[in-house]
Amino acid sequence: MKMFHSLKACELQNGGFCFENSHRNAVLESNFSEYGYKAPNARKTGTTIAGMVYKDGVILGSDTRATDDMVVADKNCIKIHYIAPKIYCCGAGVAADAEVTTQIMASNVELHMLNTGRPPLVATVTRQLKQMLFRYQGHVGSSLIIGGTDVTGAHLYSVYPHGSYDKLPYLTMGSGAAAAISVLEDRYKPNMELEEAKNLMRDTIAAGILTDLGSGSNVDLCIITQAGAEFLRGFDQPTAQAKRVGQYRYKPGTTAVLTKTVTPLSVDTVSQSVQVMDTE
Repeated sequence: MKMFHSLKACELQNGGFCFENSHRNAVLESNFSEYGYKAPNARKTGTTIAGMVYKDGVILGSDTRATDDMVVADKNCIKIHYIAPKIYCCGAGVAADAEVTTQIMASNVELHMLNTGRPPLVATVTRQLKQMLFRYQGHVGSSLIIGGTDVTGAHLYSVYPHGSYDKLPYLTMGSGAAAAISVLEDRYKPNMELEEAKNLMRDTIAAGILTDLGSGSNVDLCIITQAGAEFLRGFDQPTAQAKRVGQYRYKPGTTAVLTKTVTPLSVDTVSQSVQVMDTE
């Protein structure tokens, strides 16, 4: 009977969700609390970033809204960061973590170029980033999209806060990623021309801006080719304030008053004093 149960537990499931690790996670969390530790909580990214490989290189895109919980802290922040002359990185998650992580990586890549005498590979930058984030076990809240060109061609990677990574022809990250990836899944084609790719990336970020409360303001693009990089700041403004074209003042009595009730209030003066302000 024991052999039967052990074999049955090893069988693969046909489909659906598996909750076998729920008990294990509960035991681990209880052990953490005994020693005064607490498991890290998931953080809301509040961003829409994306990247795609096109005919001549890579295009990165991002929105420009920075949020602090439910407050818009910055309407026009920069989320596409410089790493190397032909390598840039989009950051989502905690703004300070993404900023400092990319600055450290840009410094390390510059030292690497000086020591080796040749430009860096996109895979080299990705490996160093994922090793750095894995070292902190998710406590550095940076979700990154690395794109660039090197001697081996155009490459696009995504690195998650715990150190895992993907290499795909198009990627989205952040709280608006669900809406953004739907546009890419529908319209992306290999070897796209530059103008078509720019319009697709603009629509991708705009989808995140218009459907996600944590994303907003403008669309920034970065076009990276073998000739260099071009950062298009404020490429589009999907949510630009429209001009008021009509008059919205109505004459008194336009709206009919159905009922009217007046309640008199009696107020007694308890004490009254007058103080003269010294103006000398």
